[in-house]
Amino acid sequence: MLQLALNNIIAGALACDKQDAIRQVNSALIKAGNVSSGYLDSMLARENQMSTYLGNGVAIPHGTIDARSLVLKTGVQIIHFPKGINWGEDQIVYMVIGIAAKSDEHLLLLKKLTLILNDENLIEKLKTTHTVETLRNIFISEKFSTNKFKFDSSLISTEINAKNLITLQAINAGLLQETGAIDSSFISYIIKNKPLHLGQGIWINDSPDGNLISAIAISRSTSPFNCNGEIVSLLITVSMVDDQPVGILNNLSNLLEKKKALQLWSGNADDIIRKLNSPLSCDSVKEQVIIEEFVIRNEHGLHARPGAILVNIIKQFNCEVSVINLDGNGKPANGRSLMKLVSLGAKKGHHLRFISKGTESQQLINAIGEAISSGLGEIPT
Repeated sequence: MLQLALNNIIAGALACDKQDAIRQVNSALIKAGNVSSGYLDSMLARENQMSTYLGNGVAIPHGTIDARSLVLKTGVQIIHFPKGINWGEDQIVYMVIGIAAKSDEHLLLLKKLTLILNDENLIEKLKTTHTVETLRNIFISEKFSTNKFKFDSSLISTEINAKNLITLQAINAGLLQETGAIDSSFISYIIKNKPLHLGQGIWINDSPDGNLISAIAISRSTSPFNCNGEIVSLLITVSMVDDQPVGILNNLSNLLEKKKALQLWSGNADDIIRKLNSPLSCDSVKEQVIIEEFVIRNEHGLHARPGAILVNIIKQFNCEVSVINLDGNGKPANGRSLMKLVSLGAKKGHHLRFISKGTESQQLINAIGEAISSGLGEIPT
């Protein structure tokens, strides 16, 4: 389905009526760059034609078909109204999902919603939920997962006559698109952004947008080549909507840590799958790599004062931490260096990806998430 990040959700909102709620979700779509300003009239017109109430406290206001020209990019914005809104005919709505779709990409979302609506406890959850994290979990919980993780030989190409990274990027994008794992926004992002070099000729990339189901594609050049002084042998592209790929990524991290990733330079697709599906011995899996993304909520971004708080938290744990501003230059910075963090130029609303390696990685990531959510010493907005 459409990528659902924390910044797609607003919790604890208030509205005087359903028209006000629709205006709010339209404003969120405009702010996210999904629609132009005229889309509101279309949403209100659609509501007048037929109620968008789905049942169980959920409504999905969206524009009419003839308003698709006003959609700039497909997306959703969710606003949570814990006190409820009268949607007419004694129907009370607690969650409003604003949809902007250029074609039919939103149908997967609607399919998943039909499963969520069958939860007899949903209305009670929506009444008592207070955080965007909990609301997001309603959508991505395993109970409502409709798609299995895709990682098989059809997504691996081992005989590519490549001389540059863009060739491998395009091949992986094609493989993921063919299997239905991504949409065009994913392709656009990864083609524009250089993959991350993990070492030993292994590169990786993903996208914050356009992930439909969890899947991993791999392409390998028949002969390793040089890219700005770094060796390129194999590119791994990850589409991720849940935690299913994490095991593969942890096994990859272990191979890299033990200097055994060169094993991926040889063998066929089945060999690669077997190596990435097989964890190393127990002593080699103690240091896990945890990757998580958080949205900066500070009004003035990650400047020196909140940056110092974040660095102090990181230094309490025995982990190596890299931080990437996904809305910046995409280059990793050392999370233990205040100057490196500040140089990321992270502003309010920017997405930071934290990559933690060490025995306390999960505890560290949890602490980072709590600190960012609480405002890093400032009042979050």
